[in-house]
Amino acid sequence: MRRKIAALLAAFATVFSLAFIAAPAQASTGGTPDGSTHPGVAMIVFYDADGRFRCSAALVSPRVLLTAAHCTDGVLGKVLVDFRSVIADEPPSGIPAAAEPSIGYTAADLAGRVSGTAHAHPDYSNFTDLRNWNDLGVVVLDEPVSGLPVYPIAAAGTLDAISPGDVPKTIVTAVGYGTEVRKPDSGPQKPEPMSYPLIRRYVDMPLQKVSPQVFQTNGNPNDTKGTGGTCFGDSGGPVFYQGQIVGVTSYGLTSNCRYIGGYQRVDIPSAQTFLAEFGVRP
Repeated sequence: MRRKIAALLAAFATVFSLAFIAAPAQASTGGTPDGSTHPGVAMIVFYDADGRFRCSAALVSPRVLLTAAHCTDGVLGKVLVDFRSVIADEPPSGIPAAAEPSIGYTAADLAGRVSGTAHAHPDYSNFTDLRNWNDLGVVVLDEPVSGLPVYPIAAAGTLDAISPGDVPKTIVTAVGYGTEVRKPDSGPQKPEPMSYPLIRRYVDMPLQKVSPQVFQTNGNPNDTKGTGGTCFGDSGGPVFYQGQIVGVTSYGLTSNCRYIGGYQRVDIPSAQTFLAEFGVRP
């Protein structure tokens, strides 16, 4: 469960009350409202034993959404899926609550909405073993969707082909539904997380480090090579390199999400074997 996250790591799922107000809701720092740029990226909402959460996910086949294991592990009932770019400019969000939170969403709760079933990587380490991170999951939709793009998975070793000297010069793009960290409209002008507007955003970030299971980026919005970073609510959202998904948002190393972000690689054998079980291949 999310309460077991290792010290110094912050998983980026966002907790919601039944009114769908973040508690708290840190997320994208900087970035650009996505509009129709990435229409195949969705917000997913689900229950587990700790409450209700939201994450982000990308369509990788007409019936499969790619996301993080910490967004799929221990999910109760079904997962709500929403592809709208703008969920709500201000509260209320319009996202329904489950009739019985202890069992999660049912088909009746989500009638008329896109929904699916969550599956986590069987070797997900729950943030305890960096050598076997496997923070990868999928949501298999109850019905295939049409009219939306399906994003390709990068071939094995794509990030390994970047020379060490070129790593900090390489820009990747993350997409997700994390809320923005910015100065409030009034009061002390210290940047803080804002629950609304609840929208899809994208950020460009320079790579900082590539490891066998994960990669890191510099998400400082003041970095001239990038436009911001990711944080809570962006979990599971895709990270693109040269038009292909190379990872999903996994963790952060700072409480204000303004520096290092960590991402589960999908261009590695353990990830691609898992995805192949759901018919998804590079």
